[in-house]
Amino acid sequence: MFIDFEALSASMVLLSNGMDAWFWVVPGLLIGLLLGALPGISITMAMALCLPLSLYMEFFPAMVFLTSVYSGAGFGGSIPAVLINVPGTTAAVATTFDGYPMARKGLHNEALGAALGSAMIAGMISYVVLFFLIVPLSELVIRMGPLEMLCVALWGLLMIGSLNEGSVARGLMAGAFGVLIGTVGMNTAGYIRGTMGIPELIDGVPAVPALLGLLAASQLFSLVNSKFIVREGDTRALNGKAILSGFMEVFRHKVVLARGTVIGIFIGAAPGVGSSVSNLLSYAEAKRKSKDPDSFGTGNVEGVIAAESANNSGEGGSMATMLALGIPGGGATAVLLAAFAMHNVVVGPTFIDTRMDMVYAIIVNNIAQCIILIPVGFGFIYLASSIVRVPLSYLIPVIFVLATFGAFAIDGTMAGPVTLAIFSVIGWILARYKYPAPAAVIGLLLGSMMEDEALKTYQLSNGNAWYFLDRPGAMILMALIILSVGASLWAKHKHKL
Repeated sequence: MFIDFEALSASMVLLSNGMDAWFWVVPGLLIGLLLGALPGISITMAMALCLPLSLYMEFFPAMVFLTSVYSGAGFGGSIPAVLINVPGTTAAVATTFDGYPMARKGLHNEALGAALGSAMIAGMISYVVLFFLIVPLSELVIRMGPLEMLCVALWGLLMIGSLNEGSVARGLMAGAFGVLIGTVGMNTAGYIRGTMGIPELIDGVPAVPALLGLLAASQLFSLVNSKFIVREGDTRALNGKAILSGFMEVFRHKVVLARGTVIGIFIGAAPGVGSSVSNLLSYAEAKRKSKDPDSFGTGNVEGVIAAESANNSGEGGSMATMLALGIPGGGATAVLLAAFAMHNVVVGPTFIDTRMDMVYAIIVNNIAQCIILIPVGFGFIYLASSIVRVPLSYLIPVIFVLATFGAFAIDGTMAGPVTLAIFSVIGWILARYKYPAPAAVIGLLLGSMMEDEALKTYQLSNGNAWYFLDRPGAMILMALIILSVGASLWAKHKHKL
């Protein structure tokens, strides 16, 4: 066992004496849910907005508040993903694939209940794993180099491309198009590509407005002739029993939940990768291993469970990397790292050695947050679900306005809204000619990262094409890529016979 019982005992004292810290859990969850549910407001942005408030708190209450916002926003992004096909955060992209089709069938209550159950259980498991394995897990993650990171990103891209409902070639071409868009701007070597002389593109195409355009705004064009999101009037009602039924559905798909949780923990622990990759990879694996893969994308609850379990279990993985190594697993944990620094606390190996009681206290509080998320999230879902009762003639303009404001809020310039408009048209063209927009989104999200990791790998290997033979972890990942993509292509080929 990797438990320091003396530090654990001290953490229990800290938790019981710091009752004022518990006061911040529910407000933090509610703020996270609300901000996570607003299109264009990422988890990182939600935490950054709350960061100044933590300056006026003691260290432990500040950490409780910010991690509560983190937990709430992680689930909050799934609410608009299910109800209006707009991922509230980039980590909820895969939730739209089956969550929104379920909503269109009148199963929005069940989809949101399944998302809540997946978020709570996977998040709690990830923190329990973190509790027991924080030190060995961090030692494993630190061995991952740029080649391994490149393999993980490539795996996610190829899996989604190869699992396209129609032509595999179209799925891969859409992914390649996304990668091309994702590499616009200046790279880490100082080269500027594809900006067409537009200064705003030097930092790259704004990812969130482009994502909103490709996935959300383009879809709204297809709804202009509909009256409501949910077609059947009698299924638009808010139904607490249906939400609970969706929550319990998670327990009937334990393998999907467990696989998504494991993927989320390890991918989330890899610095710079995060939930944007893990939820997509988990979805692709769930579809590949399903007995009925054709049902994915049409409203299969397993798709929601796979995406949300990986999305929320990534929190524990990211926290492991930050606490043990002082390296943020993603943008959200980078904000947490800044909060530590503002309170004159340096995380990393020294923090683990000297303040293990504080580490345990933070982890135990995070486990409690996952449990408290059940009633808080249930109430929030019940209110948010009323959106399906709003006529689309009112809803579509409101969504466009919110998306435009969200795109503008990212950097306060017109670059966001202009990007949203351009990619809305591109998304409509992709859908019109049956090229999967999700594959393009994945390429866009991973393009810059893939290029950076490929460049680092080239520099480390001095251009040696056989460098991967010196990296056992990379060889294992490459073998998994070949097996996964090969199995998907074979299954598709068998289906056609």
